[in-house]
Formats: sequence, C-alpha cells, structure tokens
Amino acid sequence: MALSDRPADRHRQVAGLFTDRVRGADRWDAPAPVAGWTARDVVRHLTDWFPAFLAAGAGIELPARPSVDDDPVAAWQAHTESVQAILDDPETVHRSLSNPHLGTVPLDAAIDQFYTADVFMHTWDLARATGQDDRLDADFCGQLLGGLEPMEEILRSSGQYGPRVAVSDDADVQARLIGFIGRDPHWAA
Repeated sequence: MALSDRPADRHRQVAGLFTDRVRGADRWDAPAPVAGWTARDVVRHLTDWFPAFLAAGAGIELPARPSVDDDPVAAWQAHTESVQAILDDPETVHRSLSNPHLGTVPLDAAIDQFYTADVFMHTWDLARATGQDDRLDADFCGQLLGGLEPMEEILRSSGQYGPRVAVSDDADVQARLIGFIGRDPHWAA
C-alpha cells in the first residue's frame, strides 16, 4: 500500500498499521530489538516523548491517557486518536511548531517528519518483538533512508540512533533502513 504524502492521511495509515501490531501483541514483556526495551517500552516511547515535543514547541497539551503499564492497547489508542485529531483539525494548517534545533515549521509537517516517521520505524520493532508481520512500505522506507543518510553524523551524535548495522549490498530498502537506524534486520525475539 502506498502511503499518502498528506501528513494527516499518512499518519492515519502509519498509525493504523502500528495499531494493528499493538492489538495483535500478546507478550508485552517480550524483548524488543532496541537494547533494554520490551514490546511495552516501544509503545511507552511513542506515547511519552511526543506529548512533551508538542507542548514545548506548539503549546498543545494532549489529553491524559491510560497508563502504558496498565493497558498498552488503551494507552496507544487514546494517544493516536489525540494526534490524529490535531492533524484532522482544519486550524492545524495555521499552526506551527518552534524548536531550537528545527526553527519554526508548520505543525503538520513537524508531526509528519518527526513523529509519524518514528511510529513507522518503531512498527518494525513492535512487530519483531511480538512475532507479527514486520513488512513496511518500501517507498516510505526509501524516502526516510534518503532523508536520514545525509544527516548521519548529526543523528548518531544525538544519541537517538545506535551504530549502523551493516547489511549486504543486495539488501532490500527495508533492511537498509533498519540497519541504518541501528537495528539488526535479522533480529528475532
């Protein structure tokens, strides 16, 4: 399935796939491909960092949600619905997000570039941790990889990405993206 170029629609598609993996998970304490993380921690990461990013950069406070510890499915569902509501709000096109590292950018573009892309990549982590289908949209994998590679030094020095994992020269674009973000594409729980 090709992903939309429109931030609201792309989020709906990407978050929908992640939601399917959340609903399909049955072992929340299973190890994840990120060292020291469990499947529950993948959900926790996405639901914890983004509200602070929105609050600091756009003055938007997401509504309270259930605890990831108590109910990761309900926590994710409440979180993703709140994000989608922001993207679907017609006033969002008039809003911006300001960040000392990014400058000021349109809010929907900031959500798309930083958050939706993160959900997309962490879909692989959750799928692998819980033994589900880990296939990602190849075109978006290529788009992300093409945008990340020129910033590799900055990304690695930020601590947000581990060392690149080498993949074979004939690896598909998904394996290349997964290796770039510091995961072993052959990792299994």
